[in-house]
Amino acid sequence: MRCARLTLCLAIAGAAVLLPAPRLFAAGSDSSLASPAAVTPAKAKATVTMITLDEPPREKPGQLDWLTGSSKHPTLRQIVEAIDDVADDDQSPGLLIRVRDAQLTGSQIEEIGSAMKRVREAGKHVHLFAENFGMHEVKLGSYAEGVFGQTGGGVSVSGVYMEEMYLADTLAWAGVKADMVQVGPYKGANEQMTRSAPSPEWSENIDQLLDTLYAAARRPILDGRHMTNERLDSAMSESWLADMDDAVKLGLIDRAVDLPDLTSALSDAYGKDVELDDIDVGEEGQLDPATMNPFAIMSIFKKAPETSPKGPALAIVHVDGAIIDGDSTEGGFMSEASVGSRTIRNALEDIAADDKFKGVLLRINSPGGSANASEVMWQGLKRLAAKKPVWVSVGDMAASGGYYIASAGDKIFVDPSSIVGSIGVVGGKYSMKGLYDTLKVHITSRSRGPKAGMFASDQPWTPDELASVRAKMTQTFELFKSRVAAGRPNTDLSKTAGGWLFAGQKAIDMGLADEIGGESEALDALAAAVNLPDDYEVFEFPAPRPLSEVIEDAMQGFGGASSPLPASGLSQGAIQSIRTLVGDDAWRQLAPSLQGLLQLRKDPVLLMSPQVVIIK
Repeated sequence: MRCARLTLCLAIAGAAVLLPAPRLFAAGSDSSLASPAAVTPAKAKATVTMITLDEPPREKPGQLDWLTGSSKHPTLRQIVEAIDDVADDDQSPGLLIRVRDAQLTGSQIEEIGSAMKRVREAGKHVHLFAENFGMHEVKLGSYAEGVFGQTGGGVSVSGVYMEEMYLADTLAWAGVKADMVQVGPYKGANEQMTRSAPSPEWSENIDQLLDTLYAAARRPILDGRHMTNERLDSAMSESWLADMDDAVKLGLIDRAVDLPDLTSALSDAYGKDVELDDIDVGEEGQLDPATMNPFAIMSIFKKAPETSPKGPALAIVHVDGAIIDGDSTEGGFMSEASVGSRTIRNALEDIAADDKFKGVLLRINSPGGSANASEVMWQGLKRLAAKKPVWVSVGDMAASGGYYIASAGDKIFVDPSSIVGSIGVVGGKYSMKGLYDTLKVHITSRSRGPKAGMFASDQPWTPDELASVRAKMTQTFELFKSRVAAGRPNTDLSKTAGGWLFAGQKAIDMGLADEIGGESEALDALAAAVNLPDDYEVFEFPAPRPLSEVIEDAMQGFGGASSPLPASGLSQGAIQSIRTLVGDDAWRQLAPSLQGLLQLRKDPVLLMSPQVVIIK
């Protein structure tokens, strides 16, 4: 267990660093109004740590978090460490998790839930409170000893739901042809554009994946709420738009409580009055510009983040988003980040050159992307692995190109809901001739060279061109399989290649992963393997950049020189409309895949897994 976590501090002459004071809510007070408790200490009170989850956790720190040593938007690791701090704190009797529109994914719930379990194993109380409950909230609550629901709130535990939209007929009606080919019968990445219904192979693939994800969603509830399968089936059937009293009767929660009475309800478990210490995860300190002189403000622009440890340390390398060639972007298609091969290679080289980094954890949350970029990253990881251990932790997904690079690691950790695999290749382009004719758009093409016009937008591929693309895709597929075979010698590629997707324990059974565990468990195991002391440091890569560089890039983007939005072909208004249409949960999973598919305009061969699964 890590006894210390890295805090990047900023020392600026004349600057003051303010630490926010904890907010205490006493029994009987209205904690929703954040009323401070009396200064005079109460007798025999239990001060319970409260952590509020009110937004999706980020995978990695923000670009400027190093500047203040704090984060307005906490990462998943910061949340897990804050929970682990409760387990390690002899003065803390327990923990309350408040869930408020957090929009957590299945793997995030499992990693937060594992930390909650560690608090209970330390002999402390753990409770959860939420205004409304879906399957994710009920699943997270199953890791707690007691679950409270807001009086008047609702519960709706439906299960796993997936919609697939097949656009071949729509594209044909619009005069557009998706001229696409895939290698791997179970891949399915091109079917939504080329078919009117799924192929039998894709249906077989996605159905077994949904079975695994559904089981992963149910298992903690069955164990934590002490239910049989039959009782949970009945509770799910009857809980659609149920109220909190019904949820109590169904065994999904323990008690309906109005928020101002929450501390009184907790007092029953603690056997004494309770006050809540509402901590802001990640906000360990902040700079107050009002206390800074002009010279201190100017010095910020000269500051650079600390990227080299003082003693033995571990490095986390984040691969978060669609994989692209070149540099990573903080906001690509619909403001979703992309991870660039050049950025990752530079980070890997920096880590390799620093002997104080004793091991590396590659944290992947990616549906894949560019085949070339995936190979470039794989090469860099293998070079690094020759010098120091490289382990892998998978968040929501390491599919296709994401799994390509995961196979370079020495050991792969997955959560029960982590999706891996999709070993296959898809490529193609869109022929717009029919649409151009309808719109009375006339194209005059000019080319020099035998294949200069291969990506003409007004013509499908000729048989020779199609054969060239298929040959390249087959070559990439064989290379992909060889990379997996080298890194995962115990997997049977005849059963795992071809586009199959597997999750959690099934991925381990198929030889695509090694162990169930989240980022925190992987870090601790890696630290133990390389004999690091308990107070080892952790540095996260790609490393943050100096403020001056961030501002320079922002100004260029504002002027249009480097803004990623025009490349997507969509206006900000169109982006927001689509996001509103599909909802935030679906959007967070859909956007990276859509961004990858748009790469077909410049990269004919992709390693992508574009499907979206929503747990209601």
